[in-house]
Order: sequence, then C-alpha cells, then structure tokens
Amino acid sequence: MSPRTLAFVESPVQLLNVLEWAHARGHTADRAPGPGGTASGARPESGLTLVVLSPTDPMSRGQLRRMAQLARDEGHEVRWEEARGGAGAPLRTIGGLAGPLRRAARVVMGDPFSRYVQLLLTITRARELVVVDDGTATMEFVGQLARGERLVRWHRKGGRRGPRDLVLGPVSAVARRRLTPRGERRRVEVFSSMPIDETPQGVTVTANRFAWTRARFGPPAVIAGADLVGTSLVETGVVDADRYVDAVRALARAHGAIRYFAHRRESTEKLHRLAVETGLQIVRPELPLELIARRGPIGRTILSFPSTVVHTLPLALAGTEVRVTVCDIEPSWLTAHASPRAQGFLSGVTGTARDVHRLARTAQAG
Repeated sequence: MSPRTLAFVESPVQLLNVLEWAHARGHTADRAPGPGGTASGARPESGLTLVVLSPTDPMSRGQLRRMAQLARDEGHEVRWEEARGGAGAPLRTIGGLAGPLRRAARVVMGDPFSRYVQLLLTITRARELVVVDDGTATMEFVGQLARGERLVRWHRKGGRRGPRDLVLGPVSAVARRRLTPRGERRRVEVFSSMPIDETPQGVTVTANRFAWTRARFGPPAVIAGADLVGTSLVETGVVDADRYVDAVRALARAHGAIRYFAHRRESTEKLHRLAVETGLQIVRPELPLELIARRGPIGRTILSFPSTVVHTLPLALAGTEVRVTVCDIEPSWLTAHASPRAQGFLSGVTGTARDVHRLARTAQAG
C-alpha cells in the first residue's frame, strides 16, 4: 500500500519539524515516553513515510540517523536515500520515488529552495502540499511566494545567476506554481515557528509550538553560566571569519560562556581556531539543538547570533528558567561577497524574535 503522506527531508531540523507537524496532526501514537525520553510501544503504521534525501557531510548524516530512529519510535516509516552518492544517484533516487510520489495524497517538504525537492514537485499530483520549517529560510520563502518572485535563498539574493541557475530555472518556476494554492484542487500549508508577515493568498499558516519536543524530552537541568550557539554564516560567505572569532571571544569573556554548540555546517578548521583563541569547549551536538537543550543540562543563558534558534529555543524551553540572548550581526562583519539582502534579513530575524533578550551594541563589542 502506498503511503498517504510522503515527507522529504534533507537535514535534521527538517526531520524534527516533520515530527512536530505529525504530532500536531495526530499522526503520532499516544503513549508515554520510554527510558531516556524516547517513546516506546509505537504503532507500526501511521500513514506517514519520511524520505531522507541524505546529504554528504558526516555531521548532518549522523544527526539524521539519530533523528530517523526517533521517527521510527513514533511509528513512522523511514526511507533512507543516498541521494548524493555518485553521478547516477539523483536519477536513481527520483526514478525510485516517482511511483510513490504520484500516488501520495499529501507531500510534506522541509526545503522548497532545494533543487532536489523542486524536481520532485514536478512529478507529484498531490492535492495537499505542506512546507515545514527549514530555519529562517521559511520567512524568505513565504515572502517570495506572496510577491510572486522566483525562489532563491536569502544569502544568494541579489547575486549574479550562474549557468546552473539558468538551466534549472524552469524547474524552479514549476515548483513555485505547484506551491501556489488552487482552491480545492491544491491546498498549501506552511507549518512554522517563524514570524510570517506576508501570507500568500490561500496559504494556511499553522504555528509550530514544539509540543512534541516538550512532551518527549525534559524539562532540562539548568546550570549556572552561559552556552553559546554557533552559526554557519562564515561558511556561507556572509560574515568575515576574523570578525566572527573576535565577536565570539568577546561574548564568551563578557558572559562567562563555557561551551560552544557548533552548527553542523561549521568547518573543522574554524572550530579548532575558536577552541584555541577563545578557550571555549566545542560541542558537536548529536541532535538538533532544540532537543539537546530540552534534554539538558543547559546554561541559564543561551547566547546566539541571528538564526533559527532565537525563534525555536524559547518555544522548546518554555516554562524553564533559561533565557535566550541574541547578538546582532554588525554591518562591518559582512564580507564583500555578502548579498545586499543579508543585513536586512539578519536584522529581521532578530527583530521578529519573541521572548528573547537583545544585547546592546556596546555589550556585543565586549
């Protein structure tokens, strides 16, 4: 029997948010958590199949493996695809998914900007499409859809379109049309913990409150001191590496931070430099930070640059003593290659965050 719902994920956070969506929709079996906070006694069938379009970097793969097991504990089927395992992998993956995709009544996706997902959207006949959070990019996606713009990631917007963009442009255009509601013929939902100001006509926006995370984990032990959350803004070419290291050092000194929770895309070289120059203990989390923080122990203060976690951690940690504090990105930290859109977007991420404390610019400088 073909699953009624297919969900495509390419990152641990996307998989987490599919689990949150499934919980909100009632796809999760009703039972108490087992030892260590994981669920036990799950139903064997929930009508949801999670398709992992596996990335190549080891950090993401490791987190995805652990998240996939949590999904199985919830009673969901997980299909692991080595979608990037060689030159012929994309053709094999899409060919193998074409049948189930055409028969699925609902398609859930974590990244509508993904070329892989956009290709799959050209195949589906599903009458219901759901976009769950892929971090702050969801805010940009909804705005672009509302304005009828082409789908392009915020840190690339304003840059020159390369040959690959031109070749795949028609695919992106079809994906955008697929993600445009058409009454009863096609319903589109955005399931998000992000603030969404521009709601496209006909799109249903449902709030992600991280109810599954709070039900399955914690509450955490809260310890004295601060933890610092890393970002991949250096790796994406937005922030200068030297300025970033200086900012982390100043924050750690000012707030007595001990641990630095690395983003899964941060380079080994940068993390080594941070450890040497700041004295911070570098932690590579085995799960998305929302789950790590909820399981604890976690510092009484969490310091973060503008990123998804300034929106999600207050929800995951609701009812605890933990305070999330955000440090703005100074314009002088941006690289010469940063998109003209970068500063405004990052400021918007910070400015729209709820239940967080903002550092004054003088405090950031240390």
